[in-house]
Amino acid sequence: MVAHRPGRRVVLGGLGALTVAASALSALSAASPAAFAAGPTGSTGSTGPGSPGERQMRGVWIATVGNIDWPSAPGLPAEEAQREFTVLLDRLAALGVNAVLVQVRPTADAFWPSRLEPWSQWLTGVQGRDPGWDPLAFMVAAAHRRGLALHAWFNPYRVTVAGDASTLAAGHPARRHPEWTVGYGDALYYNPGVPAVRAFVERTVLDAVTRYEIDGVHFDDYFYPYPAGGRDFPDDEAFAAHGAGFTDRAAWRRHNVDLLIRETRDLVRAARPDAAFGVSPFGVWRNAATDPEGSATASFQSYDGIHADSLGWVRAGLLDYVAPQLYWHLGHPSADYRVLARWWAARTSGTDTQLWIGQAAYRAGAAGQDRAWSDPAELSRHLDLAAGLPAIGGDLLFSAKDVVADRLGAITRLAADHWHRPALVPLLPRLAGGTPPRRPALRLDSTGLLHAEPTDHAFVFALRHHSGPGTPGTLLAVLPAAAPRHRPATAGGYTVTALDRAGRESPPSAAVTV
Repeated sequence: MVAHRPGRRVVLGGLGALTVAASALSALSAASPAAFAAGPTGSTGSTGPGSPGERQMRGVWIATVGNIDWPSAPGLPAEEAQREFTVLLDRLAALGVNAVLVQVRPTADAFWPSRLEPWSQWLTGVQGRDPGWDPLAFMVAAAHRRGLALHAWFNPYRVTVAGDASTLAAGHPARRHPEWTVGYGDALYYNPGVPAVRAFVERTVLDAVTRYEIDGVHFDDYFYPYPAGGRDFPDDEAFAAHGAGFTDRAAWRRHNVDLLIRETRDLVRAARPDAAFGVSPFGVWRNAATDPEGSATASFQSYDGIHADSLGWVRAGLLDYVAPQLYWHLGHPSADYRVLARWWAARTSGTDTQLWIGQAAYRAGAAGQDRAWSDPAELSRHLDLAAGLPAIGGDLLFSAKDVVADRLGAITRLAADHWHRPALVPLLPRLAGGTPPRRPALRLDSTGLLHAEPTDHAFVFALRHHSGPGTPGTLLAVLPAAAPRHRPATAGGYTVTALDRAGRESPPSAAVTV
């Protein structure tokens, strides 16, 4: 991501938990459990009773490059790094977040014991140094205990921000294969035009996918590098060797990126079919002045500038979701958020590609931003717009430190306006016909605590409150399978459903009356 480059912004603060008040319905306390027996409360086909309105992506990026979000510094003891991560997860979960996207391969290195690449310098302080623990295993377990999905975020081509292979760990693949690399600007990249590079990048992703219970694979917007100093990317040799059949080098470059997307999608689905695969591209595909299919904007164009045909990927069905980085304010003169949100909604509507919007939490209240970002309601207004755009299925906030810093109270405002009720993660259309978990049971113990009983493949339980006999339930809480307990504050009937990690939902339990 453009905004993900190291050194651009970082702060840390805190947010309190949000609570949902409920009024007492004592007249219902005598109703029989059978009176609340649940039927469908929405249309989700064979996946259970969840209403489409109950499903919304509420994700946050956790950037590791440059220690932007986590860990706070390289070389922390394992206990301190783990404590920081769990505190961060708890803050995000209290806010209403249901997914985190953690950068696990920031610069051709790894936050897990990769079989192919060295340990990350952002973790240990020295690239290749073993930290003595497995961060990705820890992060997956910590997120899942809290009922949070964890998507592993990979940067495909960036090798080092130092621009010099001599700074890499001994034995680094880029040192063993200098023919794979290209220096450009102040960084070193794997050359996307070399087929061996593409195969290697895919193998690094698959190494994590096959070994960890991740819920998704995520690429950001770094494909071919952003233009530096007006100079073209120096890939003459690669084009001469591998560009047969292409007279247009830009078309060849897009073809190279298209192959990476298609092949990664296929490999991820084969290895872990329930995992989502998606990309958060730069927010402008092309401008209408360049292409009649483009948006009414006057901005940098990712199709031309970094050879990322994000609209083509949607049309070809190569993505489970697309999360364009719409980091501009409402009314921006060259890239109006309103224009771009509507453009992306129109292009994804009717497809099997979910649309989640990348939101610039880092801009709210930060120094040097456009005046609009001094308004604490700006981000909330972005989500207001989605109410009239049903193709938008949620949001991803960049990035975690800015979310918990909550400058101007902008995040508190967003959450109060839009996240005051819990939400289930979206269900990918291609997974909607799968087998959901078995129907769970719900019981009330002698202390008045509701317990969802374990069932196979349950990741979270959706607890619903029924205000009267025969009424559809209102989603009251999403309970992680590790701690499926809730103390009700309102009289009435309660049911639970079980959801697996893909979001497939069971039939509801028998009702319990409180």
